[in-house]
Amino acid sequence: MNPSQAAPGSQASLREANRLRVLDALREQGAMTQVELAGATGLSPATVSNMVKELDGAGALELAPSIRNGRRAVLVSLATGNTLLAGIAFGDRDVRVAVATGPRDIVGRQRMPLPANHNADEGMERAARLLHDLVEKAGKTMPDVKAVGVGIPAPVDSVTGQVGSESILPGWRGVDVADEMRGRVGAPVSVDNTSNLGALGELRCGALQGVQNGAYIKLSYGVGAGIVLGGEVFRGIAGTAGEIGHLTIDEHGPICRCGNRGCLETFIGAHALSDALAGSHGRLTLRDIITKAIDGDAGCRRVIEDAGRHLGVALAGLVNLLNPEVVVLGGQLSLVGHVLADPMQRALERSAIPSAVASLVVRESELQTDADVVGAVVAAETLHAATEGHLVTITSTA
Repeated sequence: MNPSQAAPGSQASLREANRLRVLDALREQGAMTQVELAGATGLSPATVSNMVKELDGAGALELAPSIRNGRRAVLVSLATGNTLLAGIAFGDRDVRVAVATGPRDIVGRQRMPLPANHNADEGMERAARLLHDLVEKAGKTMPDVKAVGVGIPAPVDSVTGQVGSESILPGWRGVDVADEMRGRVGAPVSVDNTSNLGALGELRCGALQGVQNGAYIKLSYGVGAGIVLGGEVFRGIAGTAGEIGHLTIDEHGPICRCGNRGCLETFIGAHALSDALAGSHGRLTLRDIITKAIDGDAGCRRVIEDAGRHLGVALAGLVNLLNPEVVVLGGQLSLVGHVLADPMQRALERSAIPSAVASLVVRESELQTDADVVGAVVAAETLHAATEGHLVTITSTA
């Protein structure tokens, strides 16, 4: 055995496990005193004290004086230096926020639900509130946040910076998201479509690393694609590339929220799945459908299998046009795994050019539902580098 590798159950492996528990607790819950860390980790105060000394000596932690319950205490937080980046990803029904020192180093994250058809002011206000809370938990102040990446689930016009479709996200129509968020957070802001950010996250830190030509498919309340060409995210002339959810697969199909008929989203989006199950299961959320499908519910598995078949047909068009090396499936619906992926693969093989399918690899997302948030942090890092006049490579690393 390599002497540097501790045997399971050894003192060294136990120490490493304790070290990870301390770091994970700080990453999930933010800055804490040693007493609070002991409660959060279940470790003894003496063990926590030893771990904090070791990690502080290694430069992994920052210690700062604080007051808890009227007494002096030492606040322990993850080391971030004086630079924080933030990633914000809006969904149809929620907003997720992360603060980080880099795309691979998330310091803290939170999620807050949003009402259906929320307006931009409400969404941005909640996102700003979450960001302020995370920064405070990290033992920092808002001036430490140097740049923010924001994702919204709609096409973003690359010229105006506004939502590129009035019907897909009506509550955000005409809003300059970058300018509005900049006023709320006091830092430069970059805005992009969440599917593009998902592709960017996987390109930098996940299943698209090293890929020159590929796609990230985000399957959630809606459906979108982030296209990678030449190792970079391709957005098109006006920023609307990748709207696979609004690709017509049945010209006589249901009317879509975009105003078209028979779009892919009308067959595999959250509303379509819920409507298909309403007669037998009542009204279910997307999360309910996924959970029941994983648990073996026959009806929920059937509608997801049907969704996989429709996705395979639409994906065949993308594969025939772009001949990508890799397609990554991400978003909430991808969590059902083979229930969706198997019928999708069969439909893809039936509908696409055989040589294109033969050279294609379909992968699960390595970042799962965090791909767009990680991509938003990558975008923030790039924006900060540009603001500071530094050069940063944002393409994938092997």
